[in-house]
Amino acid sequence: MAYCARSPKPFMLLRFFLLSIALFLAAPAAAQELPAPVAQALAKAGIPLSAVGAYLQGVNAAKPALAFNAAQPMNPASTIKLVTTYAALELLGPTHTWKTDAYIAGTLHDGVLAGDLVLKGSGDPKLTLENFWLLLRGLRQRGLKEIRGDLVLDRTAFDAVDWDPARFDGEPTRAYNVGPDALLVNFKAVRFLFVPEIEHGTVRVVPEPKPAQLAVTNSVRLTAAPCGDWRANLRMDVQNGAAGPRVTFSGAMPSSCGERIWNVGLLSHPAYVGGVFRSLWEEMGGTLAGSVRDGAVPPNARLFATQESPPLTEIVRDINKFSNNVMARQLFLTLSAETLKLPGRADRSARTVSSWLSQKGLEFPELVMENGSGLSRIERISAGSMGRMLVAAYHSSVMPELMSSMPLVAYDGTMRKRLKLESVAGQAHIKTGSLADVRSIAGYVLDRNGRRQAVVFFISGQNAGAGQPAIDAFLRWVYEGAVPTG
Repeated sequence: MAYCARSPKPFMLLRFFLLSIALFLAAPAAAQELPAPVAQALAKAGIPLSAVGAYLQGVNAAKPALAFNAAQPMNPASTIKLVTTYAALELLGPTHTWKTDAYIAGTLHDGVLAGDLVLKGSGDPKLTLENFWLLLRGLRQRGLKEIRGDLVLDRTAFDAVDWDPARFDGEPTRAYNVGPDALLVNFKAVRFLFVPEIEHGTVRVVPEPKPAQLAVTNSVRLTAAPCGDWRANLRMDVQNGAAGPRVTFSGAMPSSCGERIWNVGLLSHPAYVGGVFRSLWEEMGGTLAGSVRDGAVPPNARLFATQESPPLTEIVRDINKFSNNVMARQLFLTLSAETLKLPGRADRSARTVSSWLSQKGLEFPELVMENGSGLSRIERISAGSMGRMLVAAYHSSVMPELMSSMPLVAYDGTMRKRLKLESVAGQAHIKTGSLADVRSIAGYVLDRNGRRQAVVFFISGQNAGAGQPAIDAFLRWVYEGAVPTG
């Protein structure tokens, strides 16, 4: 009897194994061909299928419904910000904030500081001009008026890097090429406002802020031409002298354009912070006798005032809705600064992200993160890895914060002008990416059947700029629920 009870076991195991194989073979596999409207749009744009990676998976499905070149490492452009921001929301927490502290190193009596004022940054991505002004106003309200020592900038929360703003695209003054810094103020940008003065036939140029050492020369004249590209006939020349930079604007601007803004990245981080500090401090009636220099908070210094940033949820929203590269780079370095308790550094942050993904069971061997913003020639991820991360993110406790940070199709952010008056409008949260040779999207679509889908579409190559119709066709197709997702 004992023998008879045991003897069927090998046959049962074999039967179970064969049945499992049959079920596996019968299970619907991920589609390996792009839908016809998408393929047609790609062909019309002259984009080869080899330049495309696509992935579609229902957030509650076990397998993808579409995986096209999904394992191929590709440049994701700004969609890599989803990796950076999702990691930050989980590792730092949605309520994380940054603090910029002001210390006094010396004695303070009757408003006079016999010593140095030390500003210590922690990498705040949004220490805007308004918030920096509030910090200085707080110093004045606490009784400080005259600083007889130096203004010392403690930027040690991030490792010092030899940042070349011209490296990416040869445009060193573009605001998006500003490098990260532990004491980043106002994105290190000067906002030049061009105000037509029609009665004089001239243009007034107003810098905001105006660092104390910045000189501006202006000879721009007005024309009666149609607005069009208002900067096409303007020229900007930047000369750096011993006293500071001089910016010269010349050329012509159409009066029909009205007031316009040109954001420019000028000065080094210490020079910018020092120049803006002097300008604002003097406006408040304060004085600074010494120089501006780098340094660390001395042991005997006393905390005097603090300016706190908005919470991480607001930072993430700005990064993803408006694809802010400078803020993304700040957040990327913060990942290693906060989790490792070491100065923030790009390689440390890349390892931090990879370790975090591994702990979640997400192994992305092809992942390359240079600065976490997507403004990079070497960052890489596959469409499949991005898609699997989005599915995992949907089941995370920070999903509401991450999804709401993505542009809502046809309504806001970088998607506000796309797919208007179409069925998918308002039904998808999509992060976009764009470089000269890259077009990409990643995010979520709520299809017409009420199913949430994680979607990724990458295009690389010289014709990528013509790929938007194909991407839009993909989003329409997903919304229509053309593919069952299990």
